[in-house]
Amino acid sequence: MVQPLVEIQDLRVDFASATGVTSAVRGLSLTLGREKLGIVGESGSGKSVTGRALMRLLPPSAHVSAKTLRFDGTDVLRAPEREMRRLRGGRIGLILQDPKYSLNPVMTVGAQIAEALRQHKRVGRGEARDTALALLESVRIRDPRRVLDSYPHEVSGGMGQRVMIAMMLAPEPDMLIADEPTSALDSSVQAEILRLIGELVDSRGMALMLISHDLPLVSHFCDRIVVMYAGRVMEELKASELHRAEHPYTRGLLACLPSLDKPRGRLPTMNRDPAWLSA
Repeated sequence: MVQPLVEIQDLRVDFASATGVTSAVRGLSLTLGREKLGIVGESGSGKSVTGRALMRLLPPSAHVSAKTLRFDGTDVLRAPEREMRRLRGGRIGLILQDPKYSLNPVMTVGAQIAEALRQHKRVGRGEARDTALALLESVRIRDPRRVLDSYPHEVSGGMGQRVMIAMMLAPEPDMLIADEPTSALDSSVQAEILRLIGELVDSRGMALMLISHDLPLVSHFCDRIVVMYAGRVMEELKASELHRAEHPYTRGLLACLPSLDKPRGRLPTMNRDPAWLSA
């Protein structure tokens, strides 16, 4: 039996504040192999917190506990910080929502990709620059030599996101966590970016955790879907079988989607049952 790359059992994340404790993730369990897993749900459902917990990137105010929180045999909760630095950006890449907040505005694109590479690989400056150029070509950036010496404000949003993908691919990771990677982009660019991520994940044999609130997008792009609500998993199913979802929360999300084929005067309102959090 092939060991999963990611193993999570009974993950709980609580945030302490002056007004009390907020539970962001409540007993989440999942596994992930070298496949494409979509985590969907409304804002505040715990999707992003789950991804950051796996990389141990949560703030000090977060209290994280789990029976199992493991990446390829490494116990994330107990691993020393030196080992976590090798995992972050090395074996696990993180693509965030908006490149203009993720890229360093005072460094050129080429310098940032080369820096990411040299943090995890023993290569010289010349080789790092050549690799950065090759990575820009692999993410299908037009005129990669010009972009290599450009600053982030000199490239478009879609091109900036391609730069982020290239930077995350530089150390040849085993897994990508893509947290709403297209939400800040025009709809015409979103499909291109997702297609690119999918092709790169498949060709390199990586695992992908795609965090999104867009159910139709995830159903067409991923192998499996985990539906979250208020920090808990409501349902897990094959992406191809999303239309057969049984949980009332998943059915409610699907019912709230507008349709061009069957237009409605008013979309239904989601009814939430408190029993979902105690089942």
